[in-house]
Formats: sequence, structure tokens, C-alpha cells
Amino acid sequence: MTYEDFVNSRLAALARYAVMLTGDRHAAEDLVQETMVRAQLHWKKVSRADVPERYVKRMMANLYVDWKRGPWWRRVLLRAEPDATVPVAADIAEGAADRDLLWTALARLPRQQRAAVVLRYYEDLPDAEIAAALGCTVGTARGYISRALVTLRSRLNGRDLIAEGAR
Repeated sequence: MTYEDFVNSRLAALARYAVMLTGDRHAAEDLVQETMVRAQLHWKKVSRADVPERYVKRMMANLYVDWKRGPWWRRVLLRAEPDATVPVAADIAEGAADRDLLWTALARLPRQQRAAVVLRYYEDLPDAEIAAALGCTVGTARGYISRALVTLRSRLNGRDLIAEGAR
């Protein structure tokens, strides 16, 4: 497979993956662009991988985790909605508020935890592949996911308690 064939067939999926990692469409574009430049520079090595897309996604996850917090990261308070189709809630405003709350909670997670959650629940990867993508042990990957879920639950339950108290 040539680099051009890979880009033509997988770029949209990689862009969606980047949006899930960053939570911001513009940051995702930057992440995809930088990852694809690196993939092109090392295409011989990437193309020899068993699954080149998995290799590029690992590159993207590592780049995301390593990125220093730049001005774009501080500017983004509310995250853009990903391109994935979301079922319509009974109350559209409530569904939008829930998505905003979830994006905000995800944005506040440390990068490794957020990447681990995205790899588990968006990419549906097993622990071993998450660990490989993040360059850590399986136990560490499980720890990232566990701590992220505890944090998300406490933040989301705290919001639910506030909403119930207002009723």
C-alpha cells in the first residue's frame, strides 16, 4: 500500500479519532496533520507494520499525550461535537447539555487518562493494545482508565446532585 492510498482510504477515520482524543476539531486537524507528516517521513517502517492504521493511531496517541499545552489548548473550554452520529434525546436541549458536560469533563482529564478512555470506549481496544499504544504496561493502562472513570463519575454525579437539588 502506498502512502497516498493509505491517506485516501483512512484519513477520515483518523480525523474522527483525533477529534475524540483532543475534543476540538481544530486541534484534531493539527494533530492529524503533524501525525501524517511523521507517517509520510517514516512510511517504509509504517507500511511494514501488520496493521498500518493501528501504527499511525499509536503515533497519534503518543503525539497527543506528548503535546505541550499550547495556546490552542487553553482557549478551548467547550469541546466541539465529534462527527459521529448521536441518537436524538427526548429533550434536545438536555442531550446537548449532557454532551457539553461530558466533553468538559473529558477535557479536564490528564492526557494519558483521556487517551486511554478514548482507546477503550471509542476504539474498543483491549488493555494490551491500549498499553502498546500508550507505551506503558497493561496495569498502567488499566490504572489510567480506572482513575479516569472515577473522576468522570464524581464530576458527573456532582452535576446530577446539583440538578436534583434545584428541582
